[in-house]
Amino acid sequence: MGCNFTPSCAGSQLEMWQPATFAPDIIDRELSWAAGLGMNVVRVYLHNLLFDQDQDGFLARIDQVLGLAEAYGIRMLPVLFDGVWHPRPRLGVQPEPRPRVHNSIWVQAPGSSVLHDRTQWPDLRPYVEAVVTRFAQDPRVVAWDLFNEPDQVDALTIAGDSRAAKAEAATELVACVFDWVRAIDPAQPLTVGIWEYGPDHQPAANALNEMILARSDILSFHCYEPRAQLNA
Repeated sequence: MGCNFTPSCAGSQLEMWQPATFAPDIIDRELSWAAGLGMNVVRVYLHNLLFDQDQDGFLARIDQVLGLAEAYGIRMLPVLFDGVWHPRPRLGVQPEPRPRVHNSIWVQAPGSSVLHDRTQWPDLRPYVEAVVTRFAQDPRVVAWDLFNEPDQVDALTIAGDSRAAKAEAATELVACVFDWVRAIDPAQPLTVGIWEYGPDHQPAANALNEMILARSDILSFHCYEPRAQLNA
């Protein structure tokens, strides 16, 4: 039992991990609260730009948070990429959150400019390889979530983008990420969550879901419906 975890001092993956806003004391305190509620796993988002900014420091901070979680009997489910929310991530000082707007400064990973430019995809591989290799045999990592909702409709769109183009690019990139991580052969299982369903409550029939179901070691899914639909 667990949750998506971002400390209360961070409005995005970048604010959680960048050196200027990394807050291990707050993370430690809030992980203790999670453990007090009976949680034993947290799903934590990473970002490729953090690796590009400070490779050794970023890996060290991940290791530090794994240690903080382990002290409370909590394991981590790292998320390598994310297809949701702001499509133009940038390092440095982040915008102020917009009041009453859900995830108002959360960012996609990679950004839209990279997702739609296949010539830049090889630049993502060192990030994947370094992070997964570093923790490939680490029992504090329960599994690898390779990509959160890769073809999600953006809360903030970019002129000229289309849902079809994003779904096509995301499906191809997820397949590449599966290939990169399989080559490392980590001890932990791999997964990408299903988030789209048909009227029969079964995964929507599309190329992305077909590939996810075929290539994931464990099946994970996101349900935003009441309990009755979840149980269905």
